Amino acid sequence: MKAVLCKAFGPAETLVLEEVPSPEAKKNEIVMDVHAAGVNFPDTLIIEGKYQFKPPFPFSPGGESAGVISAVGEKVSHLKIGDRIMALTGWGSFAEHVAVPAYNVLPMPETMDFTTAAAFSMTYGTSMHALKQRANLQPGETLLVLGASGGVGLAAVEIGKAMGARVIAAASSADKLAVAKAAGADELINYSETNLKDEIKRLTNGLGADVIYDPVGGDLFDQAIRAIAWNGRLLVVGFASGRIPELPVNLALLKGASVVGVFWGSFAQRQPQDNAANFQQLFSWYAEGKLKPLVSQVYPLEKAADAINALGQRKAVGKVVVRVR
Repeated sequence: MKAVLCKAFGPAETLVLEEVPSPEAKKNEIVMDVHAAGVNFPDTLIIEGKYQFKPPFPFSPGGESAGVISAVGEKVSHLKIGDRIMALTGWGSFAEHVAVPAYNVLPMPETMDFTTAAAFSMTYGTSMHALKQRANLQPGETLLVLGASGGVGLAAVEIGKAMGARVIAAASSADKLAVAKAAGADELINYSETNLKDEIKRLTNGLGADVIYDPVGGDLFDQAIRAIAWNGRLLVVGFASGRIPELPVNLALLKGASVVGVFWGSFAQRQPQDNAANFQQLFSWYAEGKLKPLVSQVYPLEKAADAINALGQRKAVGKVVVRVR
């Protein structure tokens, strides 16, 4: 099979496309013919050795994909050859075939195409877990989404609206904010032109945001935590800015606030029933038209490095997808 390989840690330009043996299904795995693979921020980190997981060389990036089952391990009974599926792989999806533990596989909705499915699981799974299990977002609360035009950010905007929240979207340009507005955001903040903390307080009549969804970190975290509401929850989703912030914990004390970590991958493995229930709700909202995944760019497998760079250089809105078949 053809696969994009990382043979040593480095930038995306060092990835190579080669022929390698196809994987075989272990007892609790399936093998999938990959049709499309989503590109996510961890892909930019894992190839440079900056992610929490460091696979042995050589490995393919690509943490999520969609396709068709071509082989089933002997202990897998609920899946069969020919099933259309979406899967969380961790890495390995930038290839024509990938082996996946059966517990990381979900059947695709009948009305969903492979490109959309490849862009769905990680962003919507992360944001749903963040807002439901970690934030306990309630109807009528104010949700602030940082990096609101990115994959997880847009998913958080849509899910927040579906859960009945008032959503404030924050991003770095008018174009990006227009994308968030189209996804349902009620209010917009351009933090390249205004002070984030001051704008949050203005839009909330000084009360602050009940829930802050932060995949960016850095200076925006520093400002946002200073504009959190009483009993507010700040969700630590990622650090796209490149700087992991440090928290003066008196800020949490003064507002009775919580700073809550979000690690959807571990949640999906540790609480599979809760994760399955999340996706039942997500698929229902998708069928109702409340969730409309935005795939802004699609690259062929041989251009996977360009796809990773588009995301790493923050040039993309919504999701970037690598088409394998």
